[in-house]
Amino acid sequence: MTSDYTVREIHADDWPAAKRLRLEALRDPAAPIAFLETYEQAAAQPDQFWKDRAAGSSEGGPNRQFVAEGPRGDWAGSVTVLVEEPGTEDFTGRPIEHRQAHVVAVFVREEHRGGTVAPNLFRAAVAWALAQRDITRVRLFVHVDNARAEAAYRRAGFERTAVVGDEYEMEYR
Repeated sequence: MTSDYTVREIHADDWPAAKRLRLEALRDPAAPIAFLETYEQAAAQPDQFWKDRAAGSSEGGPNRQFVAEGPRGDWAGSVTVLVEEPGTEDFTGRPIEHRQAHVVAVFVREEHRGGTVAPNLFRAAVAWALAQRDITRVRLFVHVDNARAEAAYRRAGFERTAVVGDEYEMEYR
């Protein structure tokens, strides 16, 4: 039941659970259009990669990963917020002009979709992003063929702002 889940930031020592959830996400049927890596690429990463990734997305790191955690410690879903700095480029090669947040790696296990898990994850992610110094906007990208994800993002308060290749850029309003 999704109401039994609490949204929290991950801790560095959560890396094994973060790894398991990411690998599960990469096996989802939408993964080829939703994520920039394959299951095979991620599964080949050494444990240190996962430890570093969790540390960089937990307290003290520059980014944040949020999970919906059940009473037995099971994770129903996750979302990560990357802080993009001016003077750098985004994943498309476009320059970043202002400090902004980029929501990535959105995944909710199938049995928890359509409930409160995704909205609560987005609420936590957006609140954290907007509380950061000088963040001017919160954005994400969704593949033009991923209507289910786009609908969830719209319900969370994101609107299309641009088309970049085969992706819609969406911004939190």
